[in-house]
Amino acid sequence: MSNSAIDITLLGRTYSIACPPGQEQALQAVAQKLELQLGKIKSRTNTISREEMALMAALNIGYELYEEQRKNQDYMSQMDDRIRLLQSTLEHALVERSARED
Repeated sequence: MSNSAIDITLLGRTYSIACPPGQEQALQAVAQKLELQLGKIKSRTNTISREEMALMAALNIGYELYEEQRKNQDYMSQMDDRIRLLQSTLEHALVERSARED
């Protein structure tokens, strides 16, 4: 399957972006999030270039991604600990049951 182009608008400019089939909604959602970030940055200062705004938005979104990945890693670590505890508890219970049956 080939990519199709979709139009997104950022800071009043429209860009035609290649997008894999079925990913159009995701790209539109990301573009909307980027537009919100750019709008916030633009409202705080009008003296920076589009390039500087794009860099600041990329850093903000990158930081948000980093924080979510860190939270996900913490959650996975907690789940691993719980699974190990559950496995240990089950193994202990099975050993006790086996000992009682002997």
